[in-house]
Amino acid sequence: MIFSLFHNPQHREERAEALVLLRKESLDIYNRLHSIAEDIKFVEDVCQSYPDLPVLPNLRCGAWYVDPKLMRHAGAYFKSTDGHTNNWSFNLRRPNLHLLSTVIHCHGIILVDSTRAGKRMPDALSKTIPIWCSVINKAIRKLYTKDADWDTHFYCPPGVVSAQEQSQIETRLDDWATSLAESSYSLPILPLPLRPMWITPSASTFPRLPPTSEAQFFPIICVSASKQIQEGIERRSQGFAYVQGSGDDHELWGLGLTPQIFWQHQDQLLSATRGTLPEVVKTLVASSPHRQHEDWLKPPTPISKVGGRLLICAIADVPSGLPPHLPNSDDRIAYVIVTNEPTAFDDAVGKDEFERKDVLVLSMQEGKRGQAQFLQTVLPRAVPFIGTYIMGGTKVCICCHNGKDASRTYVGMRTNSRSPLACSGSFQVDLKQTLLVSR
Repeated sequence: MIFSLFHNPQHREERAEALVLLRKESLDIYNRLHSIAEDIKFVEDVCQSYPDLPVLPNLRCGAWYVDPKLMRHAGAYFKSTDGHTNNWSFNLRRPNLHLLSTVIHCHGIILVDSTRAGKRMPDALSKTIPIWCSVINKAIRKLYTKDADWDTHFYCPPGVVSAQEQSQIETRLDDWATSLAESSYSLPILPLPLRPMWITPSASTFPRLPPTSEAQFFPIICVSASKQIQEGIERRSQGFAYVQGSGDDHELWGLGLTPQIFWQHQDQLLSATRGTLPEVVKTLVASSPHRQHEDWLKPPTPISKVGGRLLICAIADVPSGLPPHLPNSDDRIAYVIVTNEPTAFDDAVGKDEFERKDVLVLSMQEGKRGQAQFLQTVLPRAVPFIGTYIMGGTKVCICCHNGKDASRTYVGMRTNSRSPLACSGSFQVDLKQTLLVSR
């Protein structure tokens, strides 16, 4: 009987048709948007339970579930791949140190992400962020405190990470902490250690936090927004099929829609019928200032003072995909992207740019907080990156929201051989002078 079910041609054909229908429903934009709307209600419930904590999306998927009006601070970028089994890492290319000032100021943060069918939460929440918390705590203890009670324990969500995997990760934490402590990054002094906590839609209660005056740690609350569905789809009486982790990989189903456009026109999108929704989306995407484009809207401006090896431009002028060559030229180019709106940059150039070695994405807020981030996080990452590529003969394009403020900050340079960017000939850079032009 079992043999006939799997080898009968009719049964195989029916099974194939069912899989095709399942995939079609999972990619249906009507199902996706209404599933996201359902998950948003859960995220809002969590935020109401912790009104004093800022909520931040873990980009890219998390941006679908967090109202930009609630985002007082730049988002996070913790990769699930840094938590995949046997691929664990504390990645110095994306250390998320900009979050620490927010954690200190607000006594914790809420991070929102989601994952597709079959898992309670993404590896970014279950392992990458716990690794981050422990490594930060260990590095702080190496640099600033000898307190034996300073908590450096590696906390994992119960029932998600096995004891064996937890043990394997723990053997690597000290080396990662040493690498961070000895890097060029400037770590702030943390009054309290970080501790991850987890909330999913299956939780019957949310973790209770002590009053700030009695707190022994800064909570990093990891919220997995989507309900776990074994088959990935669950029928709803409202006329749609719930798809777990609907915000993931929106290039496959979104018809050009992005989190920014969704939040700007949420009511219009959710009130559209299944039949009219695709046309509504196409109209909104076509009229969006953040829509993608294949060519430079305005070529980057070369800085003659350094022989054109540095260029500046606005993020909105950059083509989608970040071309590896300058327009009308064979000269190779690397990119430094400085933005206080990571989702806007992400929408403009696409998801894979976070993975390219020749692209450095830096988050920096405006105002006084941005100045501290510039000194502590942005500059230590940008200077060696720029120096490496220029020394190798590749030009570097520095992009910010208007092509002036953050970009010009980097190119306020004069000759000085002591800089990390110093190189032969006339291109020798004074690190301190990098600060002068626009800060």
